[in-house]
Amino acid sequence: MSKLYVVGIGPGSYEEMTIRAAKVLSSCQLIVGYTVYNDLVRPHFPDKEYYETPMTEEVERCRYALNRAKEGMLTALICSGDAGIYGLAGLAYELRGAQSAPEIEVVPGLTAAISGAALLGAPLTNDFAVISLSDLLTPWDTIEKRLEAASKGDFCVALYNPGSKKRKDHLKRACHIMLQNKPPETVCGVVRNIGREGQQLDIMTLGDLYDFQADMLTTVFIGNAHTVNLNHHMVTQRGYRDV
Repeated sequence: MSKLYVVGIGPGSYEEMTIRAAKVLSSCQLIVGYTVYNDLVRPHFPDKEYYETPMTEEVERCRYALNRAKEGMLTALICSGDAGIYGLAGLAYELRGAQSAPEIEVVPGLTAAISGAALLGAPLTNDFAVISLSDLLTPWDTIEKRLEAASKGDFCVALYNPGSKKRKDHLKRACHIMLQNKPPETVCGVVRNIGREGQQLDIMTLGDLYDFQADMLTTVFIGNAHTVNLNHHMVTQRGYRDV
């Protein structure tokens, strides 16, 4: 039976890839991915055939993977983090449509909200929201509504894609919305290059985050009313000690 695996490879380092994901990549003949993602896995799976496209060519990448899998080649379509969280699992199903071939199996991985939170401490121990600030696929008006709702609900928030060369002010605009419902002393954290060379992290207040310059490799965490800075660790208190 023809089969396509859609694999989340985690934040980037081989040590943070799941055992299941590593086994699937070992078993596949072809690995299809964005150029950067292929470069991350190639040293660990050097004997595989690779196909890659640059950013914004996700549809071409998915179609190629589906077609090769349908032809009988055991294929893995890789995504950073988790394949179903801002990944290509949904697109693979959409492009396959009503057809039954190839079979699709989604292999989950560590998304940046989880791996970044672990580096900062424990910022997501209670209800939280994950919001992307990229308006490439989602209108900014919709993003603003989601930011406002999350801030009004006092959710902890993980922000993906907080900045780029074309979107230098999106994090500032997001902070402006958050500051309407959260105090400026709210504890926040940032992590860049999670699980990769040059990894950096810092903890600051929401007021300081307003002027922080983030890029596409940065994940931002905004705490709630119960988030504290404990010895430079971002910790959201769930209330265990109050029970």
